[in-house]
Amino acid sequence: MTPTDKRHLRIWYWSGAAIVFLILIIGGITRLTGSGLSMTDWKPIMGGIPPITEAQWDDAFEQYKQFPEYQLNNRGMSLSEFQFIFFWEYLHRMAGRLIGLVFIIPFAWFLIRKKMDKRQIFRASILMVLGAGQAAMGWYMVQSGLVDVPMVSPFRLAAHLSLAFLIFGLCVWFALDLQSNQKRPGDGAPEFRKWAIAIFGLLTLQIVWGAFVAGHHAGHIYNTFPMMNQYWLPPELFVMEPVISNFFQNMSTVQWMHRLLGTLLLLTVIGFWVRVLIIKPSQRVQKLALALFALILLQYATGVFTLIWHVPLSLAVIHQAMAMVLFGVLVALYHKLLPLGRRPYATAG
Repeated sequence: MTPTDKRHLRIWYWSGAAIVFLILIIGGITRLTGSGLSMTDWKPIMGGIPPITEAQWDDAFEQYKQFPEYQLNNRGMSLSEFQFIFFWEYLHRMAGRLIGLVFIIPFAWFLIRKKMDKRQIFRASILMVLGAGQAAMGWYMVQSGLVDVPMVSPFRLAAHLSLAFLIFGLCVWFALDLQSNQKRPGDGAPEFRKWAIAIFGLLTLQIVWGAFVAGHHAGHIYNTFPMMNQYWLPPELFVMEPVISNFFQNMSTVQWMHRLLGTLLLLTVIGFWVRVLIIKPSQRVQKLALALFALILLQYATGVFTLIWHVPLSLAVIHQAMAMVLFGVLVALYHKLLPLGRRPYATAG
């Protein structure tokens, strides 16, 4: 591939990452405003036109009234209130269609013009498959809230969110692989890679349990910090049988796990930052480590205030968005720590 081809592909991957980030924000608002179940069918091709006339809005509202969310939670809501929640779910789905176009149209153009080698075709195909899977998972998640209990499955929500982070991370990684000014990692890189892997593991678990917190609305209980009211370990922590089910289905245990994982993640990043200060690797690694350190402090503080202020919309959305930024910086850091021989297209600079 020519340098121009690499640059165009890099822009394409970065565009994909940016749109996934945008969808994450819209999805967070959709969830927090209780809008996710307002559209009760899935028309991936023909569903791009919203209700326009008064009759169309009445039909959409009547359809919504047939499902448990209206019957159990929103009975008596006005048409204008329905239009508000419909707007956010519609915007979320349109953003999903947009990312499909951003991937499919340039991909077809690159293929036709023979601008991609086999590795890039394979990587782009992975993103296509994951994107299609994410769309299907989104509807599978919504379906879980349209029967009996008007609440989406926390497990499906966790899968949907995890897929978004995976697609975002791959877009960032693929874009970084196409940069031309790669430099070798500084001293201490093998140790730092171990730190980065540990942080990756904790951050991944924290993201998953964040989805469980959101799915169970567990942020609306125990709104004190650092203790959960007067407890370090709430009395109902392990009341469910079998015990393991508490970690996924017990609101108190889910929130406690999110606190515990967040604190372990914070301490691990602090430890990593101290090692960076001692060993002093390359300037690029030091800058990324500093960004990671600053972001984890902000993320932890945002999480605490989101909790004690009873999950205000703005803070909750910022908290979720910062998690993806944190994830992106960690991807960039680990990419920088890899030896050149393990980075396709990288050239020494």
